[in-house]
Amino acid sequence: MATEHSPHAVEELCTAGLSVYSRAVREGRIHHSETEPAPCLMELGLLQPGLDGLQWLQPTAPAVALPRLLRTMEDRIREQHCHEARPSASSEPSRRLDAQPDSGLRAPTITVLDGLDRINSAIDRAMNDVTEEFLAIQPGGTRPPETLAEAFPRDQAILTRGCRMRTLYQHTTRHSLPVLAYFEQLDGDTEARTLDEVTDRLFVFDRTVAFIPASRDRSVALELRHPALVEYFATTFWRLWRLATPMWPQAAPEPSENGVTTRQHAVAGLLVEGLTDAEIADRLGMNIRTARVHIAKLAATLGSRSRAQLGYLIDRSGILSRQQDH
Repeated sequence: MATEHSPHAVEELCTAGLSVYSRAVREGRIHHSETEPAPCLMELGLLQPGLDGLQWLQPTAPAVALPRLLRTMEDRIREQHCHEARPSASSEPSRRLDAQPDSGLRAPTITVLDGLDRINSAIDRAMNDVTEEFLAIQPGGTRPPETLAEAFPRDQAILTRGCRMRTLYQHTTRHSLPVLAYFEQLDGDTEARTLDEVTDRLFVFDRTVAFIPASRDRSVALELRHPALVEYFATTFWRLWRLATPMWPQAAPEPSENGVTTRQHAVAGLLVEGLTDAEIADRLGMNIRTARVHIAKLAATLGSRSRAQLGYLIDRSGILSRQQDH
């Protein structure tokens, strides 16, 4: 007699559901008959009918399913913080979504790390275990010298072991003296590149574990050991890397076209989108004062006397379409 399946929310995905969904992700599809222990997967939209009807079901990509998990987990964590007086709240080091082992394979895991101490401890363990490669995306502009000083011994340790380190920053970091001095001190296979915009913070170690923030203030993070998710984030990193401009060890010059720099191209694109000065500064990892300097230089280059006219002149000049062509 089959075990009765109780309805539940997506963030409380049952053991059977996790096992079936994990197998579907690994194999690309799953036969409808194998989903009987977990009807929740269809109800929650984690499995979809394939092109050949209901006989075979295809999994919703983890990149689509994960944001739903993040939103619901963040809501639950926020609610838990409001009731931290309960003794059990402080005794649980982390919450795990575990799939049961399937066919002798290691179970994919998503671990919610609540609190900076737990996050840093988990990252330290991953850095101690890394043997080949450390990939990092660090959004924002400059990084505080004390943060760099704390990171230096850990980064140097993995380089000394023969690992390679690749880091993506935003273009504003290219002019950060503390960051440049930090790379000068490192000894080993390390490179850094920059883009106008990057994703939120991301660490990937040996394509076996990844860390991403799960709250806006970064006090909650996810430790991901699901092979499909880690591979997805590593692939995303390398695609961004190929589009980025080298910063270290040899910096590539930032090109200028008709007096409009690459940074001003980025500002122009966001102006056309209708973003405010503060929103532009946040997207490009700079302070609002610097954003306004770039806007003023762009206006002077195009001969604009007002913000409304600047948007018109940007469109008329064709600088954005030329940037896309490149």
